[in-house]
Amino acid sequence: MYFPYLRGRQYELLALRELLERECIGEHVIPIVEPLKLSATLIKALEYFASRERPIAVIHNPKVGSFADELEQLAGSPLREAYERLLSNQVIIKAHILNHQSQTELAQLTPLGVVQEDLLIICENRDVLDFYGQHLNDQPSRYHLIPGDSAFRRKLKANRVLLDDKFTKQLRNVDYLKTEDEFFSEDHIYFADENYIGFSDYSIVGRPYTESGFAPFAIAIHIVYFDELRNLRIKHFVSDSNEDLNDPAGKFYEAVTKLAAWYREVNVRTYGIDQLVGHFEAGTYPGLGIVKKLSIMHHLELVSRYLDEVL
Repeated sequence: MYFPYLRGRQYELLALRELLERECIGEHVIPIVEPLKLSATLIKALEYFASRERPIAVIHNPKVGSFADELEQLAGSPLREAYERLLSNQVIIKAHILNHQSQTELAQLTPLGVVQEDLLIICENRDVLDFYGQHLNDQPSRYHLIPGDSAFRRKLKANRVLLDDKFTKQLRNVDYLKTEDEFFSEDHIYFADENYIGFSDYSIVGRPYTESGFAPFAIAIHIVYFDELRNLRIKHFVSDSNEDLNDPAGKFYEAVTKLAAWYREVNVRTYGIDQLVGHFEAGTYPGLGIVKKLSIMHHLELVSRYLDEVL
C-alpha cells in the first residue's frame, strides 16, 4: 500500500481529485493530506473521495500552515461544518501527528466518534515514541507511519508503514543541472519483506515546508521512472537561460523540450506526463502550479500501476 504524503497546497489537492476522476490511481494508493488552510478546494477534494468511497487520510492536527487557526476562527461557518461532517465519514481516515500534546489533541476527535483503532498515526519524533510506543503496541491504530530508523522499528511493532523523504531538494532549481538523473526509491519493492504493510513519501515535492513560494531563476520539471530493475529513479529537466527572472514561459519551454525528447525515447506514459508533453507540442505555458500538479499525478499513477501489477 502506498501513502503519498502531500501538504494540501491547491495544486496537490487538484492533482488528487483529478487522478481519481480519471481513474488513474487504484485501491493500493491512499493519499495523506496535511491541510495548510481550511479551503473550499480541500473540502471538495475530500468530498469527492468520500463520494467515490475511496479512502483518503486527512491530518486533523497539522503542524504547518494556518489550518489550526482558521478552524478556530471559522467556528460555525459552512466550511468548518463541512469539514467536521467529513471527519465523521468512515471513508475519510483520520490522521494524527504524534507529539507531546497528543492526548489533548486526540480528545478533540472523541465527540466525532473517532476511536484509536481507526487512526493513521504519524511518528517521526523518537522522544514521543518512547512515551506512546507501548500503548500503540497494546492498542494498535490502523496505520503507524514511522521512519526506517531501527530505533523506531524496535519500539513499534504493529501496522507499520515506512515513511521517508525520497526527494533530494536543492537550494536552487539550477542546481539540479549538476545531477540530472538520480536514484529515487526502492521501498515499493522491499517494504513487505521488511515487515511493513505499506510505504510513504513526499512525492516530488519533498518534506521541507516553506510558507510562500518565490519566482525561480530556473524552471525544473521532476519526473520519476522505473529502471530495468524496477527501482524508481528521477530525472530533472531544467531550463538553460537562468540568469534572471524574465520569461518563465520561455524557461518552461526549454525544460519541457528536454522532457519531450526523453519521452520519445522511453516507454513512460501516464496522464500527467502526456499533458506536459502536450504543452510542449502546443507551445503553451500552464504555470508552475500546473507543472507541479502534473508531475505529482505522473508519480502517483506510475506507482499505482506498479502496485496493481504486483499485489
